[in-house]
Amino acid sequence: MRQGFSIWANPSSPHRAGRAARAALEAARASIRESLGWTGEVVLTSGASEALALGIGRSHRPLVAVSAVEHEAVLRHAGDALRLPVDAGGRVRLPATGLDGLVAVQHVNNETGVIQPLDAIAGEVRAQGGVLLADCAQSAGKMPLPDADLIAISAHKFGGPIGVGALLVRDWALLRPTGGQERGYRGGTENLPGAMAMAAALAAGRDWLNRAMELREGMEQAIVEAGGTVVAAGSARIAAIGAYRLPGVSANVQLIRLDGTGIAVSAGSACSSGSLRTSHVLEAMGVAGPGEVIRVSIGRETTEHDVARFLSAWTALAQGVRR
Repeated sequence: MRQGFSIWANPSSPHRAGRAARAALEAARASIRESLGWTGEVVLTSGASEALALGIGRSHRPLVAVSAVEHEAVLRHAGDALRLPVDAGGRVRLPATGLDGLVAVQHVNNETGVIQPLDAIAGEVRAQGGVLLADCAQSAGKMPLPDADLIAISAHKFGGPIGVGALLVRDWALLRPTGGQERGYRGGTENLPGAMAMAAALAAGRDWLNRAMELREGMEQAIVEAGGTVVAAGSARIAAIGAYRLPGVSANVQLIRLDGTGIAVSAGSACSSGSLRTSHVLEAMGVAGPGEVIRVSIGRETTEHDVARFLSAWTALAQGVRR
């Protein structure tokens, strides 16, 4: 990012500095594509929310279905589109008909970490004549990309800076251009430092996820032994996200007590955790006591000491309930 600021000029300008910035921008775009193993196009955006809005709003196909556990960034555009139900493990159930337009299903749920089998879902959607838009904010840079037609990613979810992301496009024919930058598919001066930093973060790899899985497995064993429950314990879940219920203690009380010890967790999506609304994701899954569930994330920098501090504070809450 520092390098990007040091050479910054408007990449759309025809002068020498602008041409140099354009070359650096296109090099970053190529690096992003290579790191992700993506053979299609890359439209740089301000993050996954904008990428999703662009994918839905500019699609030649109307949005006909979304999963019931999508992020609000999708649901706010869903209108009267069909809501695809999920089972108790958070896995999407597809209908036999009705998927002949744009279908939005996230790869990894941002509250529970549940992984959807998107390759299989993509096959069913295409068999019904539809195209698949995948919210991969939580999985890109951590897992291989799924077989989707449009994919939204966000740099800060894999160690890059805030304020930059991308819409990955299998074929330009899927979208309507409207003029402006990014081949005419997104207006606004390009964020060269952000794009270069996003490319660098992806190139850093995902080796830390094996350690994250070990940390989470030990943490979940201790949570269950203390009387808590793991949401979607039987489903495939990404190592970086877990949702846990402490019966008898509201999520807001847990957040306040944990925050007081310097531990940052959330209730539901971090984007809406301040709203005090019950999570639509947990409601769709039929989770008991959804108001007692917190979300815990494990990142690249999380240590065993961090997990031990969380467990010490959380088990103290659980012991208080038993007393």
